[in-house]
Amino acid sequence: MAENKTQRTDASVPDFLAAVQNPRRQADAYAVAELMREVTKEDPAMWGPAIVGYGETHLRYASGRELDWFKIGFSPRSQALTIYLMDGTEAHPGALARLGKHTTGRACLYIKNLADVDVAVLREIMTESVSQS
Repeated sequence: MAENKTQRTDASVPDFLAAVQNPRRQADAYAVAELMREVTKEDPAMWGPAIVGYGETHLRYASGRELDWFKIGFSPRSQALTIYLMDGTEAHPGALARLGKHTTGRACLYIKNLADVDVAVLREIMTESVSQS
């Protein structure tokens, strides 16, 4: 079975965040990093070259595939701040309706500007997602 491409690394999270080019995206990344630390009570780690993850869980799929993954994470991508939710976005319809300006994928929440969302609702979503992982 192929090994998962995105794995936990020893790279520096502070160095990664300091290198984010867009000043607003960098500020948003620092804010989300602190929020995730508060929610998880865990220190961050780099997963691959561009994802900051908190906690660790072992996943086993019905197909038999297994992998170690983070409980919650984010990446300050150029298009949007991407938040990875282990329980997926469909698990949070009510909270997402109250969140503010965002888009979603199956397990990703995309926020272009943290000022456009209700951070208390974002904390609620993160807390619920981590409790399910």
